[in-house]
Amino acid sequence: MSQNQPVVIVTQPQRGANVQSSNWQTGLLDCFSECGVCICGTFCTICLSCQVANDMNECCLCGTSVAMRTLYRTRYRIPGSICNDFIATAFCTMCSLCQLKRDINRRKQMEIF
Repeated sequence: MSQNQPVVIVTQPQRGANVQSSNWQTGLLDCFSECGVCICGTFCTICLSCQVANDMNECCLCGTSVAMRTLYRTRYRIPGSICNDFIATAFCTMCSLCQLKRDINRRKQMEIF
């Protein structure tokens, strides 16, 4: 390598490096896989948002935020981007929130949450 070529970093160190990468446990529109969560998200979005935030030890006001979804996705090494998180939370707020709660529930059942 010559002295004039810049060093390009292609990966960055991750917190919690022992967590294996994974995918969402359910899809964004898989409402019928756990109807109770979707009913709660439809009729009491604020309640479900607070449940998600509580599960993640965060402020209740953060449950539907892009930051919450991004934090969760990076914690469990779920592929995606902040742009995808923004689109999901902005245009499919309830579906995004329900997907997050379903994923938390499934990871709790598998004892990996």
